[in-house]
Amino acid sequence: MALVSSLKRSLNPNTATQIQRRGAVRGKANFFVNFVPQQEAWVVERMGKFHSILDPGFNILLPFLDRIKYVQVLKELAIEVPQQGAVTSDNVQLQIDGVLYLRVIDPYKASYGVEDPEYAITQLAQTTMRSEVGKINLDTVFKEREQLNINIVESINKAAEPWGLQCMRYEIRDMTMPIKIQEAMQMQVEAERRKRAAILESEGKREAAINIAEGEKRARILASEASMQEKLMKPRER
Repeated sequence: MALVSSLKRSLNPNTATQIQRRGAVRGKANFFVNFVPQQEAWVVERMGKFHSILDPGFNILLPFLDRIKYVQVLKELAIEVPQQGAVTSDNVQLQIDGVLYLRVIDPYKASYGVEDPEYAITQLAQTTMRSEVGKINLDTVFKEREQLNINIVESINKAAEPWGLQCMRYEIRDMTMPIKIQEAMQMQVEAERRKRAAILESEGKREAAINIAEGEKRARILASEASMQEKLMKPRER
């Protein structure tokens, strides 16, 4: 993706070229020798047309004819996806933001496939997230959050291939709900907690009753056995 980057020239420090946000180089012609930093790809145009992509290391360009048009950073980049509204299949309004991790896999497509790759991928992530959230209900959003992230990544990659970008992962960061929904969920949690407490108390009483009954039964058995022993011993004493 074309991003702001510094072009370092070893031969002449005054040849640093201004770069726009999307990586477009403006102004000065290139000098003969250029050194491309690691994890960058420089897109070169010759006389206004695409000519080549410079790999990291030593490169020679023709002054005045060749122009470094775009600088593509090949490292994995993290882009914040702004908070936006999404509606679940059971009509619950959510406010969701996230983080998108991506990298450039085709410098040519990233330069010429879309005007502003970062803006395009952010808009795509927002649209995809809304679409995926709309397919499931609120409970599923919370229970299968990881699967939701995976589905968003798959959908983004299908659409972003012509732009030369690959989404590595997408992570939902924050989700907020209407106050009434939060209160209802809290009441549900409290009701569930009380239910579990009542069940545990009931089970405790049942276990105690069983233990008491077992103890009484054992006591009766022992008493009966003692009585039988006593009856058996009396004839012998005679």
